[in-house]
Amino acid sequence: MCGTCGCGEHHHHDHLHDHEYGHGHEHHHHHHDEGKVITLEQDILQRNNLLAERNRGYFEAKHIFCLNLMSSPGSGKTTLLEETIRQLNSGATRGLPSQIYVIEGDQQTSNDANRITALNVPVFQVNTGTGCHLEAGMVNHAVKHLNPSDGSILFVENVGNLVCPAMFDLGEAKKVVIVSITEGDDKPLKYPHIFLEADVCVINKIDLAPYLDTDVETLRNNALKVNHHLQLFEVSATKGTGMDAWCDWLMGECAKCK
Repeated sequence: MCGTCGCGEHHHHDHLHDHEYGHGHEHHHHHHDEGKVITLEQDILQRNNLLAERNRGYFEAKHIFCLNLMSSPGSGKTTLLEETIRQLNSGATRGLPSQIYVIEGDQQTSNDANRITALNVPVFQVNTGTGCHLEAGMVNHAVKHLNPSDGSILFVENVGNLVCPAMFDLGEAKKVVIVSITEGDDKPLKYPHIFLEADVCVINKIDLAPYLDTDVETLRNNALKVNHHLQLFEVSATKGTGMDAWCDWLMGECAKCK
């Protein structure tokens, strides 16, 4: 996986594609001894941060509101994104919706990208192979293909992982961590770094609370213990509960970018 987090062999394999532009492949092989790991990590993060600043400058110049959606697998991240898109595109109580674009990150398949395509939203799939996170260069590549319009919203759905995605700046305006109550109310305490780095926490699947031992209020309080600056939303993406507040916040933040 990534040489930075050391969660696998030092081998990185990216697949970047969308349905319109075909496939691109990049292969990188790194072999180094233990004494060089720290230097390599610093070099990787430094290169990433430079590209992230380039992305950020592009987004700011075009008034694009970019969000980095991070979570563990199975949190309901894609379902939340689907329902968010439906509500924003309805625009019933929020005025004219902004154009929406999506970058989907997964190790394999274009399953999630297909779900977004079904909503008539431009999407670019990034397959990372054994990689456990998206990087700024991958987002830069995807943005060149998507060519988002001025004043749009760009959702980047990161690879499902609660560790590595928090380490890599993509140039986003906001980092959003999504946690479902099925994961337990102590998840912020077990994986504090991603909650510390996030600007927003969305607690999903609250409709399942009556059937679980998880306490939503405890989960909320634990997230705030780690990062008391977090903007918190409690939602059920499948039932629609709490989605109005989440979408109103999105539109308000998007308006600030213009």
